[in-house]
Amino acid sequence: MKNILLAGIFFASTLSSCYYDKEDLLYPGTSVCDTTLVTYSQSVLPVIASSCLGCHGGANASAGIRLDNYNGVKNATNNGLLIGAITHAQGFSPMPKNGNKLSDCNISKIRLWIAAGAPNN
Repeated sequence: MKNILLAGIFFASTLSSCYYDKEDLLYPGTSVCDTTLVTYSQSVLPVIASSCLGCHGGANASAGIRLDNYNGVKNATNNGLLIGAITHAQGFSPMPKNGNKLSDCNISKIRLWIAAGAPNN
């Protein structure tokens, strides 16, 4: 009887132990990063919108760096500011400011877009 009770407690504790609903927390590094078709509108703009526009959008953009339109992103790309900031390269202010570094996947997508000439598509 005591063994059955102990087995029941053990079984119940395994069912209620740690649970994560985010795959990347359970299996870091196993998520797939699709870089087969990287475009400004589908790959770069969503990252910029979610990670940069809080500070770098609108007329009062931080440090005068506007990323709320293609021309602003292209300018930051042409002078190396965008890639230097998001990769936290030495000599650049790491972005997002006071936030987590962008994922390796998002940085890879932006690098590929830049390598392709940073087209507006």
